[in-house]
Amino acid sequence: MIDAELLALATRLAVEAGDMARDGRRERGISATTTATKSTATDMVTEFDKASEALIVGGVLAARPHDGIVGEEGTDTVGSSGVDWLIDPIDGTTNFLYGLPGWAVSIAARTAAGTRVGVVYVPSSDELFTASAGQGAFLNGERIGCSSTDELGLALVATGFSYSAERRTAQAARVAALLPQVRDIRRLGAAAPDLCNLAAGRVDVYFEQWLGPWDLAAGELIAREAGCLVGALDGGPVHHSSVLAATPALFAPMRDLIASVDAHLHLRA
Repeated sequence: MIDAELLALATRLAVEAGDMARDGRRERGISATTTATKSTATDMVTEFDKASEALIVGGVLAARPHDGIVGEEGTDTVGSSGVDWLIDPIDGTTNFLYGLPGWAVSIAARTAAGTRVGVVYVPSSDELFTASAGQGAFLNGERIGCSSTDELGLALVATGFSYSAERRTAQAARVAALLPQVRDIRRLGAAAPDLCNLAAGRVDVYFEQWLGPWDLAAGELIAREAGCLVGALDGGPVHHSSVLAATPALFAPMRDLIASVDAHLHLRA
């Protein structure tokens, strides 16, 4: 029963936070939106990232005051209940700031047994992706599953790039080498929606490096519950610094292709 309670709470808070940020962005516009930078000059944070995190954290603590919480914008609360929350208040801040679709609110709850629930809300398209461990993945209440694509040459591949110019240079070289061997590449600008698009069969493979744990947690569960295989780029256990997710038939071929390209380019997975 606790998973149902956690899922209901995460769903309510994701929608509230996402709608608040969407409506506030529309009312204020880009010129009136307060921004700052974090790791690099292109790694932005807005007042709405912070307001969204505050709304979610406040809602979690009001309902479950003994839970732990880690949020992208600085929340780091140690809990005693055995339940920890991972929050990305706006995944895809650059998209949000520029008025592009595809940004999302991502909330996951985990225990020692692993991630129990994940919610990703995409306000621009009014899409709510949800999953509970062992219960499947859903989009607006309808069960979803990954695609049946089994040929790498026909795979639509999603990926993302680092905020670091040095890392992006290496990632661009990898993508250039991969591009002739797959159907095409998509770079939408937010990890959680990318994983949800994979779960819904809209893309066939997703890979990325150097994410934060809050970027990965909810979307990774949703993808797994939709039937995807998820691991690291080298095929080992998934980690937020190294993520490969794909249809079951494409996971191993994509892992091997990335390994071959990286060896040729002298890159590290």
